[in-house]
Amino acid sequence: DDYYEPFTYSYEDLFTAPEGDDQPVAKVVSMITGNPMEKISAGPNWDDDLSGSPIYAANDPNLASLSAKERGALFDVERLVFFYLPRICNHCVNPACVASCPSGALYKRGEDGIVLINQQKCRAWRFCITACPYKKTYFNWGTGKSEKCILCYPRLEAGEAPACFHSCVGRIRYLGVLLYDADRIQETVLRPDDELVEAQRRDLLLDPNDPDVIKAARANGIGDDVIKAAQQSPVYKYVVKWKMALPLHAEHRTLPMLYYVPPLLPVMASNSDDDVYDTAIDDFLGTIDSYRLPLKFMASMFGAGNEAPVRYALRKQLAVRMHRRSVTTGDLSQAEVARVLAAADCDPEEANHIHRLTSIAPYNERFVIPAMHREQAIEMQESDTLGAKGFTGMGFRSGPERGG
Repeated sequence: DDYYEPFTYSYEDLFTAPEGDDQPVAKVVSMITGNPMEKISAGPNWDDDLSGSPIYAANDPNLASLSAKERGALFDVERLVFFYLPRICNHCVNPACVASCPSGALYKRGEDGIVLINQQKCRAWRFCITACPYKKTYFNWGTGKSEKCILCYPRLEAGEAPACFHSCVGRIRYLGVLLYDADRIQETVLRPDDELVEAQRRDLLLDPNDPDVIKAARANGIGDDVIKAAQQSPVYKYVVKWKMALPLHAEHRTLPMLYYVPPLLPVMASNSDDDVYDTAIDDFLGTIDSYRLPLKFMASMFGAGNEAPVRYALRKQLAVRMHRRSVTTGDLSQAEVARVLAAADCDPEEANHIHRLTSIAPYNERFVIPAMHREQAIEMQESDTLGAKGFTGMGFRSGPERGG
């Protein structure tokens, strides 16, 4: 069956059932026949989390490089927990959705790099939905237009963080400026899969502290406030300086601008024979190769199949964890901590900076948002820049409708 049988529930039974010894139940009812259904076999969000499914999760392309034993171990984990990967539009440097639209409705804003869909130009071709490898574009059947994440650009224009960033209770999201060289896009995407992550980080992204980069940025109309924001960007630190944040499925070559720090194994400990909290066991802080999520699995997602950048990011996180454990409790060997830091290409000062930004950084360090300079974009389209002064947001107020 290519399509599931739509169903609903007999909610009226919850309100109209007579008094009795049993709790009334809303039974499953087919929306086609109106008859009760004995079993639901599929639905609109069926196995959406890939949690222990022998159908969808077993065919996850990220499992292609795993052995049968590793797949079995991961399957057992997925039956117990969810591995959530927060995803929004990546606002790629080389967006496939923009290239696919016959109407030219999709575009990437020059002032901030946000990818948007012009609702007045969209003609419902829906090629953008097929083209996006991350499936972050969807079709609104009510308006007859394609829609996607807009990175809350009206909020950004007002100096505020996007809603999903601002409301994140785990404080795991960061926003900052990344400068890149557009002339190197083609050179970067032509690199082999195992070199894509490093090529994007080393060749495409620019150092905002480099005098030559600053000079070229000013020559291309980038304001000093944007350059300063790039120098203070937490994203630049994670992606380029510390090499801890990695792009999702770089092999699609859209050059995504959303990055992820791979997860570490939780700290493990146990009580010793004399009922003391034992932190001296070998697996207290864990090792990279003992993770319940196989390294090959994460490399498929974050390294384009290359384990090296993922291993580097995890090793540095483990070094920071050991360093901070040594600082706060002093129960780890200083020689061992120094060895781990050196092996992770890290030093105590950098480890403290990573700890601060990861754990206790305030709002203004996690979100470094410069002025958007909308006047530059407006000057390209109309002469009356003063008429737009003080305005932010959508640009037009008429709601998109079918046939419009």
